[in-house]
Amino acid sequence: MGYEPQADFGTPASTAEKLVTLTIDGRSITVPEGTSVMRAAAEAGGNIPKLCATDSVKSFGSCRLCIVEIDGARGTPASCTTPVAQGMNVHTQTPRIQKLRKGVMELYISDHPLDCLTCSDNNDCELQDNAAAVGLREVRYGYNGDNHMGLATDTSNPYFDFDPSKCIACSRCVRACDEVQGTLALTIEGRGFASKVSAGLASDDFLSSECVSCGACVQACPTATLQEKTMVEIGKPERAVVTTCAYCGVGCTFRAEMRGEQLVRMVPWKDGKANRGHSCVKGRFAWGYANHKDRILNPMIRKSIDDPWQEVSWDEAIAYTASELTRIKDTHGARALGGITSSRCTNEESFLVQKLVRAGFGANNVDTCARVCHSPTGFGLSTAFGTSAGTQDFDSVMDSDVILIIGANPTDGHPVFASRMKRRIRQGAKLIVIDPRRIDMVHSPHIEADYHLPLQPGTNVAVLTALAHVIVTEGLAAEAFIKARCDWDEYQTWADFVSQPQNSPEFLEPVTRVKAEDIRGAARLFATGGNGAIYYGLGVTEHSQGSSTVLAIANLAMATGNIGRRGVGVNPLRGQNNVQGSCDMGSFPHELSGYRHIGDASVRKQFEDDWGVTLDPEPGLRIPNMLDAAVDGSFRAIYIQGEDILQSDPNTHHVAAGLKAMECVIVHDLFLNETANYAHIFLPGSTFLEKDGTFTNAERRIQPVRKVMEPANGYADWEITQLMANAMGLGWTYTHPSQILDEIARLTPTFTGVSWERLEREGSLQWPVNEKFPDGAPIMHVDGFVRGKGRFVVTDYVPTDEKTGPRFPLLLTTGRILSQYNVGAQTRRTGNTVWHPEDLLEMHPVDAEDRGLKDGDWARLASRAGETTLRVQVTDRVAPGVVYTTFHHPATQANVITTEYSDWATNCPEYKVTAVQISPSNGPTDWQEEYEEQARRSRRIAGHIEAEAAE
Repeated sequence: MGYEPQADFGTPASTAEKLVTLTIDGRSITVPEGTSVMRAAAEAGGNIPKLCATDSVKSFGSCRLCIVEIDGARGTPASCTTPVAQGMNVHTQTPRIQKLRKGVMELYISDHPLDCLTCSDNNDCELQDNAAAVGLREVRYGYNGDNHMGLATDTSNPYFDFDPSKCIACSRCVRACDEVQGTLALTIEGRGFASKVSAGLASDDFLSSECVSCGACVQACPTATLQEKTMVEIGKPERAVVTTCAYCGVGCTFRAEMRGEQLVRMVPWKDGKANRGHSCVKGRFAWGYANHKDRILNPMIRKSIDDPWQEVSWDEAIAYTASELTRIKDTHGARALGGITSSRCTNEESFLVQKLVRAGFGANNVDTCARVCHSPTGFGLSTAFGTSAGTQDFDSVMDSDVILIIGANPTDGHPVFASRMKRRIRQGAKLIVIDPRRIDMVHSPHIEADYHLPLQPGTNVAVLTALAHVIVTEGLAAEAFIKARCDWDEYQTWADFVSQPQNSPEFLEPVTRVKAEDIRGAARLFATGGNGAIYYGLGVTEHSQGSSTVLAIANLAMATGNIGRRGVGVNPLRGQNNVQGSCDMGSFPHELSGYRHIGDASVRKQFEDDWGVTLDPEPGLRIPNMLDAAVDGSFRAIYIQGEDILQSDPNTHHVAAGLKAMECVIVHDLFLNETANYAHIFLPGSTFLEKDGTFTNAERRIQPVRKVMEPANGYADWEITQLMANAMGLGWTYTHPSQILDEIARLTPTFTGVSWERLEREGSLQWPVNEKFPDGAPIMHVDGFVRGKGRFVVTDYVPTDEKTGPRFPLLLTTGRILSQYNVGAQTRRTGNTVWHPEDLLEMHPVDAEDRGLKDGDWARLASRAGETTLRVQVTDRVAPGVVYTTFHHPATQANVITTEYSDWATNCPEYKVTAVQISPSNGPTDWQEEYEEQARRSRRIAGHIEAEAAE
């Protein structure tokens, strides 16, 4: 692809089915009813000049540049606000119109700097283009009168500048912030000549405003008023490649716009079915980590974790890796080795890692980060419905009448989808939020939850059971749906259970700390409000009852008939970009790709015949079991691709002990992460910009990842895994990820119809893609559940073993923040640190005052597992007795605090409920300082040490 910007049709497309035929400049054109004259002309290849119009927002009609003449109509209406009509005859270019447009453009140019030759937007500026389009050659008014030139530029945002001297007050940025993002951070301040764009009346600049830096305003701006800093530094792009974002599970599609080998900017692709042309601060701007100085580009080895790293060639690194793995396998057996796949790598790369472990190492000791986030989703949804994934596409929310969010924070974790959700709520959908914190979805501009149920952490099952109690006992269950689609006997057993008095909102109020009347009101709303959709996140799954909560959610959806059509469903919001895909690819120790059990002989034979090996029929070890076995001495080597388990997994001390006990730890990543402190071999990884492959997002959408630049380390990640496999004698011959995808399709029923060629042609596919669903399945369970009859499961509320008491009276829960991502390895190496330079501990004012703490104070955070220190943020977003922090910064080591309690079915850690005590502190603990020193020693590279000594 060259550098051809996507066409801008001026106004959004009409979705009407009725067609209208009109004539524009003598050409007969047929378009859907409701289409604007401007868009009709553009779709026919015409170009009506415009400044205030763009197809990402509603028509506005303020610039007066897009005027036309229409036979039989008075005046010169704006084409952007004029809908087509049957038989309409439109003239877009007449002497009268030409004169008027030129006069309008003269007024704009008379108050605009004439620095086109040195402007970074030169030849990429709509004002410049339209001045040429209307034939403007001179300005009669001069430049000596009042004007806006010379106004100071706001450079506060790390990614873009705001130059008000170039602003034409078209309001496109304001409307984009409103209609596309939904933050409403921008406004037009003043009137007439005094009109100007303001980032909120209460702020002095963009950085201190409510702007979330999603980039919608920058993309909408027709001039250089809002300009990306990289455009100024590097220049205009000359080519573009469409690829998929490697941050959260929304899976946004972007144009990676390049100048030579330099990435200039990431522009959201308007045809992206997951993001529909929108983006967030991470995907849009936070890609600088790919070229960060911390990135390791050469393989390294060391005999002991106390030794400095030695840089070696790829041949030496691969040979040494294979020899170590073979030595340990020969000495201690196949089950002494294992691997961890990455939820940030492609489907093809995850598939190869689990294949290497099974076919090369010889056992099933493979796991993935989904173990510590969404494994209860797989168990719960497969038990209830027969599939281990969400039921809807993202567009479905626009047909929802009631949205229930539980244990998720969409504005921070999945901001692009949150914008779509907010748009639907502003259109009139009702909202129920179940969360211990007052997240932004509870209250933000033009958004107000109808019910916020601030439950006590750990009581998800109790709240959901109380909701079900109301629905069943008040006769609100959808019995016709249940009889037709679900097991009626199981439903009756479940209904009898939830109807018991001890499951009523009143009885459970002391447990959940949610008012009974609020639970009753929310239950009635969800059961009777129309299409009801449930969206959940890690606040559901990362509990000792995570699987029970997922089952309770499925019960609620089935009991109200909210499955199998648009606007309803059960929708897990996946945290990392390819959590869904890594699960699909067979990254769990008991499952091959497609969620088929390793113990099934017929399934195993398929893989054995294809791979030419004999597979171990016994399930392997999960991550916590590998660490336990390492401490016991029976597990000796691990290959970790693209995961930092020392920072992300619970009980950091235990993770460190397990890694330290191993003979060979292989870390395959971009940076010397925290896990690499205990590694013996480091294999430098590649970024998503440097590889081909596919990601699968939270809506089961398989999307292509396309190579934008050559890998700085020399190899894509899949090639490195293949080098390891072949050094161990496996003889793999892949030359492109499309061949790996073909193998996945051969062996995975839900991927049967997926191929690289088809993805290139169609853009994306939502599994299952097979004979039954040849074009994919945006909505699941339309005619029936995959398992046959939907299964109701009784979900008893079992309190967590993690109890508060005199020593640890508070409950800690954890989560994410918008500007940072997961363990922060990527975002901490970008400008995003300006918003979140450190993890903070949120405390209610009452709890802070009781402990003599105020904003910014250092506090000691201690649990039964360990302790750390961090600064306090006093806020009423959390209830008394509950505290909250993020885990993005390794200096905090938040997971030193979390315990080893985990979900009863899947071992998903209970990150969300930890009993803690908080007390004043003078700064970092001795343990943190010791850890930082150890990390510094671990990151020593021999050649660099010698160079520093010579200097």
